[in-house]
Amino acid sequence: MPYVCELLENDYLCAQIESLMSTAISILNHEEDRRVVEAIRQAELNTSGEIKVHIENRCRGDVEQRSLAVFDKLKLYETQQRNGVLIYIAVKDHKFAILGDEGINNVVGEGFWNDVKDLMAGYFKEGRFAEGLEEGIHRCGEKLKVYFPYQPDDINEIPDDISYENN
Repeated sequence: MPYVCELLENDYLCAQIESLMSTAISILNHEEDRRVVEAIRQAELNTSGEIKVHIENRCRGDVEQRSLAVFDKLKLYETQQRNGVLIYIAVKDHKFAILGDEGINNVVGEGFWNDVKDLMAGYFKEGRFAEGLEEGIHRCGEKLKVYFPYQPDDINEIPDDISYENN
């Protein structure tokens, strides 16, 4: 069962997000999207782990249940070592979650996901979404590298692109 580190429900932050964007597609411009994908690629050069970012407008229901549904939809549980990580953002609902599959959850400390969440939230509060994602990805990649180092026969099991849902 993936661990969920959730919620971006801070009144100040909500106001910042509302003023900066209106749809999942507009949270990142083309260049920022490219940088985030490149951060995923760089992080995965050193690990067999997989990192995926999913951005959508609305969180249908509870953020934990929705992010778990997205985790399943994207088949992040199908990595050989169960070391997939999902960074989920619901733009209009001002929520995000970080999920790690059981392989990574069994080896990282309980506070790790909260540390990543806090790091990213700091950037998000400033309206620096791309930088927050890049730093969160980097931090996840460093931890994955420790426990799941890159192997010569490693394959990219999950596409590196950002998945968007403009619901």
